[in-house]
Amino acid sequence: MKFLTNRAMILSAALCLACSAAFAAPQEGGRAGGTMKQAENAPTPMVNGHPDLSGLWTGGGGGGGQVNATNEDFSKSDANGFAPSIIATRGGGFVNFERDNTIVRRMGTNKPVYRPKYWETVKMLDQNGNKEDPGYNCMPAGVPRLGPPAQIIETPKQLVMLYPGQGGAIATTATYRIVPTDGRKHTNLDDLDGTWNGEAIGHWEGDTMVIDTIGFNTATWLDTGGYLHSENMHVTEKLTRKGNTLTWDATVDDPDVLLQPWTMDSRTVRLNPDPMAILPESPPCSERDMAHAVTKEHH
Repeated sequence: MKFLTNRAMILSAALCLACSAAFAAPQEGGRAGGTMKQAENAPTPMVNGHPDLSGLWTGGGGGGGQVNATNEDFSKSDANGFAPSIIATRGGGFVNFERDNTIVRRMGTNKPVYRPKYWETVKMLDQNGNKEDPGYNCMPAGVPRLGPPAQIIETPKQLVMLYPGQGGAIATTATYRIVPTDGRKHTNLDDLDGTWNGEAIGHWEGDTMVIDTIGFNTATWLDTGGYLHSENMHVTEKLTRKGNTLTWDATVDDPDVLLQPWTMDSRTVRLNPDPMAILPESPPCSERDMAHAVTKEHH
């Protein structure tokens, strides 16, 4: 019994240290901090009086995105455009991403607050996440779970945002979003058929692009953890470019199920500086593990 107690204490301490390291901000003088600072201090290109959002935003950064030291590493490791809220991979790779990412995110304190009658459902979905999570069944991730786009193509009247498919943490299909920025209004909510990504409309507020989205179905989760939502969910995203970094913020307003709006953790990604870089084709999403799940251990 004493051996088991000591072992438990050691494991607990190790987890605390791992989580502390994962949440710690990059040091100013460190390789990661220096790379981000250099990207932030680069000139911000402007188009029609606003920051140009176009680019391949596949470099990791603040919010836990992966940071690489060289442009060569940057192109190789970040080519998949995966920009999750937290990456805590050992050795800077994706080998242990699923387990490490899930542990760290579950240790986070920023969680949506549900109305009391929904907590049991959220707990049930979470406990059975290996089967209930739509992300494990090759379903679209949906908004806001998609996170920041991997590539943005900006035109005078719309944004085209591209999202490669993801494997590992969640197995989602590649998708895209077309966001009008021509000043139009939303369709009446009662006239919308709910979709995974909803109806998005963008507008500028100073140097920040604000994307307002309504008209969702209820097939997606907000994030890992059984975080359901209603069809009346309203998501507000903000894209702010500073130098060669892009910060994505999202707030979920869903009074049908949430006691208060939930603002997700910010995510900052870096511009791929290689003018020849392109977003690679995503492999097809194929869920092969679901039928072999034998435990409820979260990935």
